[in-house]
Amino acid sequence: MYFMKDIVRDGDPVLRQVGAKVQFPLSDADKNLAANMMEYLVKSQDEDYAEKHQLRAGVGLAAPQVGVSEMMASVLVPNDDDPDKPLLKITLINPVIVRNSVQRAALSEGEGCLSVDKDVPGFVPRADRITIKYDDFEGNSQTLRVKGYPAIVCQHEIDHLNGHLYYDKIDKKEPFELDPSTVVIS
Repeated sequence: MYFMKDIVRDGDPVLRQVGAKVQFPLSDADKNLAANMMEYLVKSQDEDYAEKHQLRAGVGLAAPQVGVSEMMASVLVPNDDDPDKPLLKITLINPVIVRNSVQRAALSEGEGCLSVDKDVPGFVPRADRITIKYDDFEGNSQTLRVKGYPAIVCQHEIDHLNGHLYYDKIDKKEPFELDPSTVVIS
């Protein structure tokens, strides 16, 4: 299980590296990495546990954020209507976005990141719908289609695997300007 002390902070070079492709069969270290990343997300979304252990809530965690420069990220998007059935719970291995919509989307409150302690205000425009090719735990190629908030979370995590942070996408001159056709997600 990871704790906040294990999360790599902005400024560490690993966050700006392109991760190495994960090899199969998965090593024990990679299996543990996947399990620990998902466990962090689950525990960080449990208010009592998170408060007791001072965890910042997360919906995604990429391997570089725990110091491992590999193409692996876990995503856990909660479902407000049914807490026992998340909207998306997945570990993506070697993910690549193979299709994205022209329609853009952004979170109304902007994005945050477990690795970025400072508040960087502004909209982060992303594709509203994406198709991801990724490997499952056995190394089989899979396809995932997501839209809206889960798509934004997946893009945020895949950016980490390619050495990008969310604030790289904020317009420096006009951080709160969006194309009028952009879907703003609350």
